[in-house]
Amino acid sequence: MDELPIELNVLTLNCWGRKYTSPYREERMTAIGRYLATTEPVPHIVGLQECFEYQDYLSIRRETRFALPFGKFYHSGAFGCGLAILSRWPVEESSMVPFSFCGRPSGLFRGDMFMGAQGVACARIRYGEGEEDVVEVFNTNTRSGHGDHSRENSYITHRLSQAWEIAKLARNASERGHLAVVLASLNATPFSLPYRLLTSHAAIRDAWRVLYPDSSLGSTSHELERARGRPTPTAAFNIAENGVTNNSAYNTWAWPSSEQRALRSGKRPMLVSPEVPDEDGQRVDYIFFSRGGDPHASPTDLSEILSAHNTYTDDGVVAAPSPPGWIIKDARVGLVARHPDLGCSLSDHFSVEATLILHTPTPPRHRRRSRSRSISKINWQTQYATLGDDPTMSPKKSGTVTQSQSPHGIPSTPNNVTTRSNSRAKEKGKERGRPATPRSFTSTEAGVHIAAGTYLHSPTASSYRRGSRDRAAWDLQLSSLELGTPPHLPLTAYDEIIHLIDAHAVRMYRQRRLGISHFAFWLVVLVGSYVGIWFLPDGKGAFGLLVASSLGFTAGVVTLLLAMLVYAAELNKLNEFEWEIRNAKAVISGMGPDALAHQGSEEEKAW
Repeated sequence: MDELPIELNVLTLNCWGRKYTSPYREERMTAIGRYLATTEPVPHIVGLQECFEYQDYLSIRRETRFALPFGKFYHSGAFGCGLAILSRWPVEESSMVPFSFCGRPSGLFRGDMFMGAQGVACARIRYGEGEEDVVEVFNTNTRSGHGDHSRENSYITHRLSQAWEIAKLARNASERGHLAVVLASLNATPFSLPYRLLTSHAAIRDAWRVLYPDSSLGSTSHELERARGRPTPTAAFNIAENGVTNNSAYNTWAWPSSEQRALRSGKRPMLVSPEVPDEDGQRVDYIFFSRGGDPHASPTDLSEILSAHNTYTDDGVVAAPSPPGWIIKDARVGLVARHPDLGCSLSDHFSVEATLILHTPTPPRHRRRSRSRSISKINWQTQYATLGDDPTMSPKKSGTVTQSQSPHGIPSTPNNVTTRSNSRAKEKGKERGRPATPRSFTSTEAGVHIAAGTYLHSPTASSYRRGSRDRAAWDLQLSSLELGTPPHLPLTAYDEIIHLIDAHAVRMYRQRRLGISHFAFWLVVLVGSYVGIWFLPDGKGAFGLLVASSLGFTAGVVTLLLAMLVYAAELNKLNEFEWEIRNAKAVISGMGPDALAHQGSEEEKAW
């Protein structure tokens, strides 16, 4: 096997590959495969969602056969699950874990027939010969509410249950000492309840949030984002700093129908300025990762990985080196380029790409000095950045930090400077040679340069931002990922989840009762029809009455089967999910894991 990698490039993409309903599906899939094969850095592991057709998967495999020679297409349900994993290394083990809740039986015509096969595509990928040289990949696509508030509320319980099951899978992988990578199209914004449930019950972190802790929490109309009182971001800023993957102003599938028709007609090039306001952009695609490695491994085991060695503390005591672990080095939004011939975006989502690095913590003897030097350096630069005059920042060639820019192309300005005219922004764009519409954003530095003063530099910026080479910052990031009890939700959040479960159970019980009533109604109609035909002199009328009542009775039988089988099964699953949430709340509140066992049937509902 090849030499052990110390960097791991991962990518996740929602392909939007539904048969019959996704325009230009075959052409877009071929272009996606070419992008995966040519993008830099070349990904080692790729998770694809909504790739429903096996022929589309083969088309992508043909384009990536040299860069990603191994892969797995997952089969589930009548219409498939749309999940696939591509890898540089062989897939040692694979499984498809279906979700308990995928869709509602009454939502057949809202696309729930596609959602019945939803689940988590699991792959164990070995990149080395050691016992722990394993990446456990979990690729998934959770239920969407399609933007309708009523449907959003009716499907929130589904996404909560799905996030809970993903968290259990990732948690188990982390406890085995393996690197867990979750590639997810969650259809949920950062700090939503499903997002918090997932990150709070699995030893995993959001790669983008680690590097950009001040990124947006949703579109400008989102409640949490409105509360922050931030200015409306531009399309370029949303790509570079907020990690927007859905409803971006750059994505042609998010444009109004009139503009999409104009694009297809080819009347004008339809360029999008980087300074155009992007109110609807949001981040719903994620890369989560765990620390990886065994935190209790001995120095002998670790010396085979990174030649770790014993060090001495100030007291002369031998201190065993801390085990290495995976941290996030870089994260970016990709696949922004359009199709070269069709002019449309390659998917209705952009990709999320991240680079993980295997980092060995600084030995205890050197950590104090390195950390103090790092903190003093950060504080010293922050003072000058606030004044807008950092003597360490000197004009350099294109692509490097200048006096008016932070390392990410975002200006370091005083808090009272908030706006700058668009004309000045366009001037600066021309001076830097920026195209009107970027072909691709493979890195935030090359992809966006925003005029000084347009946005505030985050006062809570992470000390381990993208591209940081500070070992103290990497040590801090690694220490925050130590395997153990993850931070849990507040007790009020568990109460909210239980309330949502109860509301969903009441809704399902009402639908079950309506199904039984529907069957009973048509049974009475059918019996009445058989009696009534004896009193009808016209044979055509009798025949029509029998046909109508028989069709109605058939529909009633279907609803009865749904009520007695499907809804009953859903309610049992809901009972199980509620018990697990109540049990987690009991453990966190200090009641103990067996607290519910002594309460018996008083805590469990029988709907």
